[in-house]
Amino acid sequence: MNKRLKLDFCGSPEHGMPTNRRGFLWVGMLGSLGLTLGDLLRSDARAADTAPAGTAPRKEPAAKSLIQIYLPGGIAAQETFDPKVYAPIEYRGPLGSIQTKLPGVHFSEHLRRTAAIADKIAVVRSMTHGEAAHERGTHNMFTGYRPSPVLTYPSFGSVVSQQLGARENLPPYVCIPNEPTPFAGTGYLGPSYGPFSLGSDPARGDFSVRDLSLPGGVDAKRFARRQQLRALVDDHFSQLEKTDALDGMDTFYQRAYAMISSEKARAAFAINDEPAKLRDEYGRNEAGQRMLLARRLVEAGVRVVSLSYGGWDHHDNIKDGIGGGLPAFDQAFAALINDLENRGLLKNTLVTVTTEFGRTPKINATGGRDHWPKVFSIVMAGAGIKRGVVYGSSDATAAEPENDPLTVEDFAFTLYSQLGIDPDAILMAPGNRPARIVYGGKPAKELLA
Repeated sequence: MNKRLKLDFCGSPEHGMPTNRRGFLWVGMLGSLGLTLGDLLRSDARAADTAPAGTAPRKEPAAKSLIQIYLPGGIAAQETFDPKVYAPIEYRGPLGSIQTKLPGVHFSEHLRRTAAIADKIAVVRSMTHGEAAHERGTHNMFTGYRPSPVLTYPSFGSVVSQQLGARENLPPYVCIPNEPTPFAGTGYLGPSYGPFSLGSDPARGDFSVRDLSLPGGVDAKRFARRQQLRALVDDHFSQLEKTDALDGMDTFYQRAYAMISSEKARAAFAINDEPAKLRDEYGRNEAGQRMLLARRLVEAGVRVVSLSYGGWDHHDNIKDGIGGGLPAFDQAFAALINDLENRGLLKNTLVTVTTEFGRTPKINATGGRDHWPKVFSIVMAGAGIKRGVVYGSSDATAAEPENDPLTVEDFAFTLYSQLGIDPDAILMAPGNRPARIVYGGKPAKELLA
């Protein structure tokens, strides 16, 4: 049995060296720092503030950041952004609707605050794909690709992380509170471009972000001494073995040290520093505090914040299901759009509200709706997206797109374009297999200002 390196991190290594650097990486260093290897390797470590070497210069993008709000389960358009006011009751469903700021446009009765800011957002009522299973629909909406048996595709956040890199010693891609799905991960890009997950919900009274604070008894001077010691050991082992995985770990640790030692990075997650009145405006609940933290993070420099809220798989009793969860979303989303606008951030922050698919046109025998990917609604706002528009439409019973269907590929193409990323750019998958960032999409020009 191989001996492992023992470090007290106050002095020097004891005798008993590991046989390779992988052995070293599993000893107590991360634990003594308050970090966990598996979690932190998800954080982008290799990307710099500039684009990767060899990529073409980019024009100034419309969006500097993306807030991706995901409503898991498949929320019903009929009970949210596309109520069928004049359809028979079995299609219209049990909820009423209200007039928005846009003439002739109605939202659900539970979206009163969002109706009041409808002139600042774009509603897409013609989103469509062909995947009726949760996993496959979710994959579509997080990657822009249909699932493949031979290749695992990266999420939007991971591609942005790989293409654009980090700013201000902050991870470029953050999930609140955790990755909502495996499809929010890195796919074939590797662990360096995965999301930094908080591990705690900002709605909790004892909220704190794991891995961003030094453990008790470790001051900045002692922390720097540990960093120097690890660098010496790394230098020794780098002469013994070189792999892409280890290179990813090397740069990951540099980024982890930068985050821990940066006051600005730690402050970005300090939601308790927000005024109590503003926290109340968002709502003291999961929807409100997650969206407030998202605004705080993009304001500090995070490129992509992905947050999830609720569970919307309402096969039964959709009236109570929507009524129980949608008002909190309504309050938080309206507060987010207004807050971004008031701070001058909406013009360069792209906000999306998505879900994996829609629900059946007709209410079923248990008062719910079943899976229906043929047509559903999403929302986009900010960063070059037209304000106060409805893009596309569904037919009279929300069975199919009536005009301007928006495919997953078109959505992904538009999203990347607004972020200044060439959707036609080629990435290299395992086996030196070239893969386009988006395959077959086109920009939704009528959505763009």
